[in-house]
Amino acid sequence: MSKRSQAVHTPPAPSHADKLFAPLEARRALGRSRRDTVKRTSQADWKPSHGRPNPVAELLSANKDRHQELLPIKWGRMDASPFGFFRGAAPLMAMDLGMLPATGLEVQMCGDAHILNLGAYASPDGHLVFDINDFDETLRGPWEWDVKRLATSLVLAGRGSGESKSGGMDAVRAFVESYRAALKVFSEMKVVDLARWEIRPRTGNDSVRTVFEKAERTDAGVLLKKLTVPDKSKMPRFHDLEPVLSHVPEATAKAVLASLKMYRDGLGVDYRHFLDAYRPVDVAFKLVGTGSVGTLDYVVLMLGNGPDDALFLQIKEEVPSCYAPYLPAHRAVTHEGQRVANGQRRIQTVSDPFLGWTTVNGEDYLVRQLSDHKASVDVTKLEGRILTEYGVLCGELLAKAHARTGDAAAISGYCGDSTRLDRAIAKFAVAYADQTERDYSALRQAIKVGKLKTHNLGA
Repeated sequence: MSKRSQAVHTPPAPSHADKLFAPLEARRALGRSRRDTVKRTSQADWKPSHGRPNPVAELLSANKDRHQELLPIKWGRMDASPFGFFRGAAPLMAMDLGMLPATGLEVQMCGDAHILNLGAYASPDGHLVFDINDFDETLRGPWEWDVKRLATSLVLAGRGSGESKSGGMDAVRAFVESYRAALKVFSEMKVVDLARWEIRPRTGNDSVRTVFEKAERTDAGVLLKKLTVPDKSKMPRFHDLEPVLSHVPEATAKAVLASLKMYRDGLGVDYRHFLDAYRPVDVAFKLVGTGSVGTLDYVVLMLGNGPDDALFLQIKEEVPSCYAPYLPAHRAVTHEGQRVANGQRRIQTVSDPFLGWTTVNGEDYLVRQLSDHKASVDVTKLEGRILTEYGVLCGELLAKAHARTGDAAAISGYCGDSTRLDRAIAKFAVAYADQTERDYSALRQAIKVGKLKTHNLGA
């Protein structure tokens, strides 16, 4: 067992079911009592622990079971900027957070809570919503780990857009203030009202309105034009745009298509019926994201009522969460695709109705629609008022996720009504952004001397 996996955390609060029957004030008092374990001001603390592994060595270790031929693309995307590095370095932050004292108040963590993992997508009835939309690292764990990762992403995004140090801290303070305020409201809501709560287009929020406008233009028709070309019979087939998109060997295609039976059997009866109205016509490998590079990701083109009626399914390999070494919750995981799908359903107000999981050649996979009206914020434009405005939105959204899956009253009790936590998390975010930039420099040096090879394709 490594030193990192030996971190001891405060036992968790009563279960999510049990806490619902405790008086509201008693749960808030429980949260306040956790300040004796971890002071709010100490949430600002960050300095590398003695013996912290070399960041490049740790990244190589974290990716040792990935498909090595794909990693040069990952290193190239991480080399693009400190924020790009941060996206691919979740294992480093998990390692660092795992050594910090925890409040013991647990939620279903997003696990990779950063600003590009929030965005717009289509609900089952077709309207657009704004929510967290990436769950590869989801696991039950401390609420504050999500808060610290999202806060750090705001600082790094602001720096990338030319924002000042004070502007980045202002955005984080606004984010945490919004998180605290929303948690308090959610803690007093009826359960069914919280279950329905969602963010839709709002005219007063420029950053969200822009994301929704982008999402409205991203549908299956757009994907057909972007990802496919007509064959001799005028039926669409995937492009070959290696290494980003490429057809797979026949044996692989057969294994992927065979896995759809297990996936179908796990769908609800209603959407199983609609899935049956489509037939698979092509399979390809698709390169996605930054943190996910190194895992296998297949896309299946399915056609329904004619060649213009396309359903794109993404079948994405899932490996254990990078938080698994530091949390006991990973011991209950029997299928990594199911872990991700169930975490997504717990966190999101509305989820992809085609969300499910399967197994391909003995490995665990998540299944979902590919990019159904999905869009996220433009990080290059997050500065000044827009950065702060977006921070407020992030706080509201993360609070909703944590209220749905943890004890909002207890977490709210810990956070309190003062700005003490806001200021502490802002200090942490700046300090950890500095650490990220140091780790990024180490990556760039490793690339420069040839220790890591890169293939730059863009994000």
